[in-house]
Amino acid sequence: MELSEALARTSINRLTEFSSLADVLEPDIIQSCLNSNGVATLRRRKLPMDAMVWAVIGMSLFRSESVRQLINKLDIVLPQEVDYVARSAVTQARKKLGSDVVRDIFHRSAATWHQRAEHPHWCSLNLFGVDGVVWRTPETKENSAAFARTANKACESGYPQVRMVCMMELSSHLLVDSAFDSVAENEMNLAAKLIARVPDNSLTLFDKGFYSLGLLHDWQSKGENTHWLLPLKKGTQYEEIRSLGKHDKLVRLSTTPQSRKKRPELPLTIEARLTTRQVKGKQVSILSSMLDPMAYPSAEIVDLYAHRWEIELGYREMKQYLLESRFTLRSNLPELIHQELWGLLLAYNLIRYKMILMAKSLKSVFPNQLSFRDASSHIINKLTNMPLYAPGNVPKLILDIERNAKQFKLEGKRERNYPRCLKVSKNKYPVAKRKNAAHLK
Repeated sequence: MELSEALARTSINRLTEFSSLADVLEPDIIQSCLNSNGVATLRRRKLPMDAMVWAVIGMSLFRSESVRQLINKLDIVLPQEVDYVARSAVTQARKKLGSDVVRDIFHRSAATWHQRAEHPHWCSLNLFGVDGVVWRTPETKENSAAFARTANKACESGYPQVRMVCMMELSSHLLVDSAFDSVAENEMNLAAKLIARVPDNSLTLFDKGFYSLGLLHDWQSKGENTHWLLPLKKGTQYEEIRSLGKHDKLVRLSTTPQSRKKRPELPLTIEARLTTRQVKGKQVSILSSMLDPMAYPSAEIVDLYAHRWEIELGYREMKQYLLESRFTLRSNLPELIHQELWGLLLAYNLIRYKMILMAKSLKSVFPNQLSFRDASSHIINKLTNMPLYAPGNVPKLILDIERNAKQFKLEGKRERNYPRCLKVSKNKYPVAKRKNAAHLK
């Protein structure tokens, strides 16, 4: 560890005042989701279900701890004569809890937190991003049967994998919804499952890999002013209808018979707006559903796409900082993999909502201008070291927002001072290891 990083981590570990995490994730939401899924604790158990929800969240907050150690850390075991909890008891409790409960808690808490947050907007539209990520699962018989593996000409991945697609509010990194399945599932099919939760008066930024007129038409038709934007894919055929200005025109895109077969309501053609601009000597063309040139100025449309990178940063925060670069998930069963992933998304949103509150205490600072590494390290460190109170609750004391927000503010994003370059392609032929390398001496 470099000296600067060591000093930074030391500075964020000073004692502060805390308040309950339950003030953010209300117990009523947890209990309601337990009741609606029929898994509420009806009698006094050693591992109550409401406490197990916090254990699933803690699996991501305390990545270096085993689940049994985590249960002891969070004081989840009810006071009894025997404090020991067998591994099988933990697995049985997680199976009883299931993944649907944690999924419903994620959705309800996300809706509540988005409603409370005051997100900035562009031309009365809130900015969202959609992109995919892949997670590795342990190599068990059950996971291998449920999740496929990626492969190339040379070899196959050593781990079963899960493909996930998320929708994120880009100024706060707060997640709205997620869909995941085996890595064999197409990203566009997973993105289609997010349409039901697309907010009104929103602009969603896609990567060009999501170019599907069926998906984009359904996205735009979902609600009021649910717009989309993505780069023009190379080789896309279109017909120019009329010019809206310099480097700005209205175009007509033709749908395919295959897409109309899957979506009978899909029209033969779709109108879109094509905006072109030179960025660092390179021509960038952006397709969007924002057809009104008076309401949505073309001078800013191309620049908007750069904000899509925020969701990539969010995935890095989950994998590199929250999970401490332990890229393989914990669970050995597919249902528990789903539960663990919903718990990860819930834990990430929990920290991100705390950062929204922190940003509100500062003037002219957005949540994505605060350091997730330092803020999450501070919160998790306090959860680790402060005394615990009620069973099943994370500590009663958490982060005095106004006192600590300034130390997490980022200085500003650095500009890349070297060009991107292509990596050397891998050898498609496996390299055999020599048993005896004495002749090389």
